[in-house]
Amino acid sequence: MVDLDVRRYQDGDRVAVWELHNLALHAVGAHAGNGPWDDDLHHIQEVYLDAGGEFLVGLLAGRIVAIGALRRQDEITVELKRMRVNPDLQRRGLGRIVLRRLEERARELGYRRLVLDTTERQVAAIALYRSEGFTETGRGQVFGFPCIFFAKELAPKA
Repeated sequence: MVDLDVRRYQDGDRVAVWELHNLALHAVGAHAGNGPWDDDLHHIQEVYLDAGGEFLVGLLAGRIVAIGALRRQDEITVELKRMRVNPDLQRRGLGRIVLRRLEERARELGYRRLVLDTTERQVAAIALYRSEGFTETGRGQVFGFPCIFFAKELAPKA
């Protein structure tokens, strides 16, 4: 794996996070266009950090190349959100690093279940989630895209 520097989102990351979000979704043909469904990315502090979740950025040579977040659903469940890796750097383990850090953080925050959805087009993401122990819980549509829903039970932090 690559030596990725992973840290918590800071206000100065806003533009880079927004650009990476758009770049990564366009690359897999899963961009619904910018709209109200992206509002969380304009309010990361309130939506994620202040609400019992997390938002991490991964940097290589000081540049944000990966992101991922946790959004609280209820007392025991947290949703994995906004997993993105720069398309030029995919297949190098960056997404796996961010995912594992987020899973560790979910345990620290006391969550026992991690859920997510991803479009059927994101085959690399689907393979990653399955390889990390997520199981498919259903299929449906999100913003017009066919999606797969996954969940993973988390063992308590030792």
